[in-house]
Amino acid sequence: MTVLSPAQNPVPETDSPLVLALPKGRILKAAAPLLHTAGIVPGPDFNDEKSRLLRFETNDPGVDVVRVRSFDVATFVAFGGAQIGICGADVLMEFDYPEIYAPLDLGIGGCRISIAQPRDRSGQEDNPNRLSQVRVATKYPSITRRHFAARGINASIVHLHGAMELAPVLDLSHLIVDLVDTGSTLRANGLEETHTIAHITSRLIVNRTALKTQPERITALINRFRTALAPAQTRDQQS
Repeated sequence: MTVLSPAQNPVPETDSPLVLALPKGRILKAAAPLLHTAGIVPGPDFNDEKSRLLRFETNDPGVDVVRVRSFDVATFVAFGGAQIGICGADVLMEFDYPEIYAPLDLGIGGCRISIAQPRDRSGQEDNPNRLSQVRVATKYPSITRRHFAARGINASIVHLHGAMELAPVLDLSHLIVDLVDTGSTLRANGLEETHTIAHITSRLIVNRTALKTQPERITALINRFRTALAPAQTRDQQS
């Protein structure tokens, strides 16, 4: 079976609406004010939780939006299904698609990718003299392998998509690598954060081929987001 690579996928014709891929969940809620300020208002069905639609027209006839899983935004953009998207830096780090260009840090969805382990094993993860290999539960296998390989540690991955905190408790793994916000779920399950791999915010991403073939349209949309960010950046500089 032939697997399609991002470079093989065609970019839609220039007279079609640009497709903006948005992630479901907390990033979408954080992005809503930014979208409004950028002048992109999806149709009424977009906010209807009962709606089965996944693609929505907006007040701008040149832009449609699609609502997908946060981990899938980068794939939609890399393969040309969407020309632009909003995506967590964690997803960009994990997939590392060369077809994606990330021109703007949107400063929303702030969190971190961290290592955590049971409290009674605290300190073992960072001591290479006591640890040459480790079993890690995570939904970030690439990030996890790179992190531990740089420290001379062989990471055996248990690939999970949720309930990560259960893995050390049920002896599936020694450690977990997961996205952490407040850390309350870790504490509630007897785990503690031992190391931060990366601090994460959401980025505006674009398909490089679309940027080359439709530079005026894509650049204009990027600039709308850049302008929408300006007031927040000014407040940050003054604080």
